[in-house]
Amino acid sequence: MRVKFILPALTEARSPYWRPIKYSLFPPLGLATLAAYLNSDDEAVLQDEHVEELRLDDSPDLVVIQVYITNAYRAYRIAESYRKRGIFVALGGLHVTSLPEEARPFADSLFIGPGEDTFPKFLEDFRLRQPKPVYVSLVRTLEGIPKIRRDLIKRHLYLVPNSIVISRGCPHHCDFCYKDAFFQNGKSFYTQLADDALAEIERLPGRHLYFLDDHLLGNARFAEALFAGTRSMNRVFQGASTVDAILRGNLIEQAAEAGLRSLFVGFETLSEQNLRSSNKKQNLGKDYRKAIKRLHDLGIMINGSFVFGLDDDDKTVFNTTVEWAVNNGITTATFHILTPYPGTKLFADMEQQGRIKTRNWDLYDTRHVVYETKNLTDEELKQGYDRAYRQFYSWSNIFRAGMQHDTLKHRLKHWAYAGGWKKFEPVWNFIIKTKGLNQTLPLLETVLSKVRRNNNETEETTISTQHLPEISA
Repeated sequence: MRVKFILPALTEARSPYWRPIKYSLFPPLGLATLAAYLNSDDEAVLQDEHVEELRLDDSPDLVVIQVYITNAYRAYRIAESYRKRGIFVALGGLHVTSLPEEARPFADSLFIGPGEDTFPKFLEDFRLRQPKPVYVSLVRTLEGIPKIRRDLIKRHLYLVPNSIVISRGCPHHCDFCYKDAFFQNGKSFYTQLADDALAEIERLPGRHLYFLDDHLLGNARFAEALFAGTRSMNRVFQGASTVDAILRGNLIEQAAEAGLRSLFVGFETLSEQNLRSSNKKQNLGKDYRKAIKRLHDLGIMINGSFVFGLDDDDKTVFNTTVEWAVNNGITTATFHILTPYPGTKLFADMEQQGRIKTRNWDLYDTRHVVYETKNLTDEELKQGYDRAYRQFYSWSNIFRAGMQHDTLKHRLKHWAYAGGWKKFEPVWNFIIKTKGLNQTLPLLETVLSKVRRNNNETEETTISTQHLPEISA
């Protein structure tokens, strides 16, 4: 059996916001995970349209397409092109789970939720020529899943081919979170067995890792076992966590000792009212500055996430947020315009209130205003969002933010990374076009040295490439 797995590119690829480097960071692990359930004599191909030209003139027996909101229209066109030639098409992913009725006309089978339990059942039915139109995930476990088909990933096309996901979902339920809808039927947060996760890490070449999990510290017992196992592997890595987890216990110290060198942190807003109205309980009453200091003392860089357009925001929110981030030495910042994704509580509430202004999914990229705002006009919100990026990544603010660190080594690392990420776009584009992205790792490793605090002294020990922003940056 010949199977083709496809990750379509965003339909807005030619917009002013298109940054090729963002979409060349990580390979599509979800599709590579599904491919692991094929038989040894099956032929599999995996194509990521963000990094390579997609062929549509081939004739596989089965096409599996991953759909999220801003590639939905492109995914549907690809599906139609194959189905017109009688080729079976299966669709899954966040958008399909959120809006299965919309996706149904474009697929022979749909996958609702994670695919670890439904895809093997589908393959069994497909081989018997009895596939069902819809498969809904109900069993949530990562025990016994086969090894990811990393042989299908074209490593040279990605800056961070050593990305890894060892859990699913998140223990928290923010009203605006797109992922929450994906895990609505069954457990919403679960992990691999620690031994399985460590075995996957052992199989990855090189030293650097990028954990794409929504909350690396979400299960303390699992995280402790993970960090204990990686401590002797001489790895360096990035992950994501909450302010609450950073402040609680000594888990973040264990992570730093194991190799954590940068962290994505969802601050989202400086307003307590916004936190309450968004059900972001894990941030309520938490001391952001204390969490930042704890990370910086451990030599961990921060990619802070911030959302503009929540109902308590006014015209002052943009300058206030940028100044706060700069004054606290945040290395990179990811700004978003509030986006009510279908399937979330935020979308349901806004739809009930008549505040949803468009269902053009191409605009649901956290860069456009798609809902009726409060305290801000659409133009004020859009212009403030754009201005926040310009101001935060100005050379003067990159310099000022770097100066918030205690040591020269921290400052140099901050300046090199923040400047390199946003100020050399033509260079990144040239490297990507010449397919030399993966060859830049040694240079990045030289620039981004690992610095950690030990007995109140800062020492340079090894080199890391692991502070990479989320793709929405």
